[in-house]
Amino acid sequence: MKRVEDYVRSIPDFPEPGIIFRDVTTILQDGDGLHLAIDKLLEMLDGVDIDVVVGPESRGFIFGVPVAYALHKGFVPVRKKGKLPCETISAEYDLEYGSAVIEMHKDSIKPGQKVAIIDDLIATGGTIEAITKLVEQLGGQVVKICFVMELAGLKGREKLKGYDVGAVITYEGK
Repeated sequence: MKRVEDYVRSIPDFPEPGIIFRDVTTILQDGDGLHLAIDKLLEMLDGVDIDVVVGPESRGFIFGVPVAYALHKGFVPVRKKGKLPCETISAEYDLEYGSAVIEMHKDSIKPGQKVAIIDDLIATGGTIEAITKLVEQLGGQVVKICFVMELAGLKGREKLKGYDVGAVITYEGK
């Protein structure tokens, strides 16, 4: 039986020499790979009491929506600044070169709601750290954070200390 990592394409020296790019699109392009990845995310949430799933654009949407659907829960999108039509709250976070701002609708999380955050990849952890702050600002409680892949060498989990974090696949490098 194949594992999720068997569906990941690794591209050496991209975007620069010495980096191995882990391509999630090859999971998405294969029906069995996509099914297996969603099943593994669902396994991480087995027995976890959640009210809603949150995911950042765009790959958090791709993996988060089927998880929310399978659990019969709502899905809350987190988007880049200026993309959501109603009143929002925002958080700025650091990127490798600069910073970015993400937003959520102000009414998307109700006080006391238990939240699972789903994304494709944890690298430095900045995006998800910003999302946890938004969820908590709205009164939600982050009870689980799930990733398809983790690049452990970038130490993203350090920004998420105190949260229950899981990854389907962990790569030791960057």
